[in-house]
Amino acid sequence: MPRIEIIGLENFPIVKKGDDLAQLIVKVATENYVKIDDGDIIVVSSKIVSKSEGRIVDIRDVEPSKKALDIAEITGKDPRLVEVILRESTKVVKATKGHLIVSTKHGIVCANAGVDKSNVVGDPYIVALLPEDPDRSAERIRAGIKELTGKDVAVLITDTYGRPLREGHINMAVGLSGLEPFRDYRGKKDLFGYVLRIKRIALADEIASAAELVMGNGSEGVPVAIIKGLKYTRSEESSARELNMPEEKWLFR
Repeated sequence: MPRIEIIGLENFPIVKKGDDLAQLIVKVATENYVKIDDGDIIVVSSKIVSKSEGRIVDIRDVEPSKKALDIAEITGKDPRLVEVILRESTKVVKATKGHLIVSTKHGIVCANAGVDKSNVVGDPYIVALLPEDPDRSAERIRAGIKELTGKDVAVLITDTYGRPLREGHINMAVGLSGLEPFRDYRGKKDLFGYVLRIKRIALADEIASAAELVMGNGSEGVPVAIIKGLKYTRSEESSARELNMPEEKWLFR
């Protein structure tokens, strides 16, 4: 019987700049009586990665550019926040009242470049940016866990996003190390022998969304989940950037 287990690590300490996340994950897993095994997938909220890497900005220290002032006028957002968003972006996709959709330096199209006030320090003027290189962050955490435990795991860095033409938000992968982001069914047969031609499941995003069920987005205080029993293809070269659809394939603009 196919089965997976998703375990949220409780009582995780508040992460500060310079903290070693691999050490914290191993320590808290031990305190939760959770053994880390080969093949486990460690899902880590981007927020604690950003905190550990010092990707925190006080927008009171930010001087908005003219472009930021113009976009703030359109969106109704704080021009200092808009300036931070622009610095994290390569392109403004849509600016309208209450909304600023951009393409980030990571290639992710999303609201506000992933710049977020929630679960940072409780000050509305202090925001967290996405990790500068989430794949590299995942690689560092994975290497640290292997050094501490001897176990070869995969690591996902996740964040919560809205989706075009769907209500609500889901967790998705913004960085990864140790696994292929897709489960590819192209060329395989279905139950009745039909050869599948386009079906490629975004496995990394499905894992991220599954982990959110135990991690939460409010006051749960569970920024890390461990997934056991899931079969996946291991990889040393894959990147979460592979999940970003190139603009030439966009059907809705």
